[in-house]
Amino acid sequence: MDGLLLDTEDIYTKCVNIILEKYGKGTLPWSIKAKLQGRPGPQANKIFHDWAQLPITSEEYVAENTMLQKQLFPHTKPLPGIVDLLGHLGRTRYWEVKDGAITEAKDKSSSEPQRVHIALATSSHLGNFRVKTNHLEELFAVFPSHRRVLGDDSRLTPGRGKPLPDIFLLALKTINDSLPAGERPITPEECLVFEDSVPGVEAGRRAGMRVIWCPHPMLKKEYDGREAEVLAGRTG
Repeated sequence: MDGLLLDTEDIYTKCVNIILEKYGKGTLPWSIKAKLQGRPGPQANKIFHDWAQLPITSEEYVAENTMLQKQLFPHTKPLPGIVDLLGHLGRTRYWEVKDGAITEAKDKSSSEPQRVHIALATSSHLGNFRVKTNHLEELFAVFPSHRRVLGDDSRLTPGRGKPLPDIFLLALKTINDSLPAGERPITPEECLVFEDSVPGVEAGRRAGMRVIWCPHPMLKKEYDGREAEVLAGRTG
């Protein structure tokens, strides 16, 4: 979600840079930013704090950062193209699909329409998710509440965030548990994950899914020449 659907990654960077500059530490380099993206908050905060060596405790840093985020997150915006993309994907749920299209198709070249089932898998915890999306309810309505997996979901084992595959496998389970009658379960290899973060790409590949990497321009520059390695999920 962050940096893929919404402009929140730039907001995260802005908040961090305000704190870094306050303590005379300059700005956050993308070599470190890349390690923070997509990871659960506690894990990302530890990586950051070990690097930054701020003259405050980790708890004090989190408190300052949280205060800044609460001021800026209510102003998040969808990234370019997201409104149209989610609109098109969401409309497929209303298609009248013939039996031949929702069972194992014998004719692989068949052009019969296929429903696209989508789920949201984000490392953001519920509180942050609400602050980021409350003003965008119509946009996020495309993700039914039972097909949303957040970072603090009780079904996830603590400490097993991205790049581990758990969050994507659980997202797939939420889809399969709520398929219309007659539709066969979806397998991991039939799934397409959209990810902006490198740990997220690795998580998707570990889940046995195909992944489209949509990096921030500066992240892409950071991994220039290593794109194949990223897409293979071999950066960990």
